[in-house]
This record gives sequence, C-alpha cells and structure tokens, in this order.
Amino acid sequence: MRSESKFLRRLLTATVLALLLPGCFPASEPSPSPQPSVEVRLPSPELKGKVSVEEALLKRRSVRDYRDEPLTLEEVSQLLWAAQGITDPRGFRAAPSAGATYPLETYLVVGRVEGLAPGLYHYDPAKHRLVKLNDQDLRVELAAAALGQEWVKEAAVDIVFAAVYERTTQRYGNRGIRYVHMEVGHVGQNVYLEAVALGLGTVVIGAFYDDQVKKVLDLPEDEHPLYIMPVGRPG
Repeated sequence: MRSESKFLRRLLTATVLALLLPGCFPASEPSPSPQPSVEVRLPSPELKGKVSVEEALLKRRSVRDYRDEPLTLEEVSQLLWAAQGITDPRGFRAAPSAGATYPLETYLVVGRVEGLAPGLYHYDPAKHRLVKLNDQDLRVELAAAALGQEWVKEAAVDIVFAAVYERTTQRYGNRGIRYVHMEVGHVGQNVYLEAVALGLGTVVIGAFYDDQVKKVLDLPEDEHPLYIMPVGRPG
C-alpha cells in the first residue's frame, strides 16, 4: 500500500509539472496546418469583340485537331466568362439557368497556358478567378476516362462542366433534370462561339465514363460530369 501511494504521488507531481512547465517535457508534434488555396485572378473579360455573333455562328464547327501551342490567360478568362461569367449586378450569368439555380460547376484542366501552371482548377464566377485544386497535368488521365479520345490530352486545356442536380430539382422536381441538361447545352454553345471569336477550336465531348472522370477530378459526391470541352489552337 505504501509503495503504491508513493507511486501515485509521483505520478500526480509529474502531471502537475507537465501542465505548469510544458518546456520540461517533450511536446507532441503539432498537426500540419492546411495549405492555403492558390487563387488566380483572371483578367477582366473584353465586352466588345471583333467577330459578330452572325459570323461566329457561321464559322462554328467542332474542332478536334490542335497545335502544340499554349493559350493565353486572357483567352482562358474570356472562355470561362462566356461559359459562366457574371453579366448582371444581380448575379445573373452569361448562360440562362432555370430559376437562376445555377447547378453547374466549372473545372479547368490546364496543360499549356501562358502564365498559368499545369494543374486542375475550379472556376469561381462571383470573383472571376481560378482556385487551384491539384498541381498535376491530368489531360492524359482525363482522355483515358473519355474512351481514349486523343484530342482531350492534346488540347491546351479541357473545360469540364459538372452538375449538382439538387440545386434545380429542389425547386422543379424531376423535371429539373431536363432543365440542367438544357443549361449545359446553352453553356457549351457559348464556349463554341467564344472560341470562334478568339480563333480557337473546341468540341463537346459527352462520351466518357462518369465514375472515372469523377475520380480523375476528385469531384464531390453530388457533382456529376456532363461535358468535357477540349480547347486549343486549330491544327
């Protein structure tokens, strides 16, 4: 009993000292702090171009052959603004959305862009910026998920649109699914026409394995990929 009591007193003394004199005892390793997100402010979009809507419609074609040349950050900015950019002080965007529910999320897989490191980025329409999610060039993996379509890996960038259906179906029920699909069509045409205006080429790709695209981009569970749009300088 006496030796047990002495042991307890020593244990209590050690505990008190550890609390009062933390420098006397080795501290546990601090948890690593999360790395801050890399944010890229995009150049302001041009609101007047040299190509008319009629000319862009006339020249719009699906382009699958691209030169091994980079895009500029200004071109990337213009494409993303045309797709989902804010065009009204009330928050309305360049493409129509049922009930302004805006179910689409926009991702940019970067391979070759001047002034922008390769990697995976998420487009933030409210601040017209990119937020870097991954520093790997994922074009090869994305092409494999798209049934090996080579233009996905050969393009300077790939724009991927994913949908959070619940944003629209909460208001419109199952019919909201149709509205989401209409919306991504509007967005895709905007990208086509902007690409023509910039002298670029693109194509809409819907043939891919959804689960593999989600894995490559590490998409949240509630986001479902709908379009992949490779963009580059026509070959």
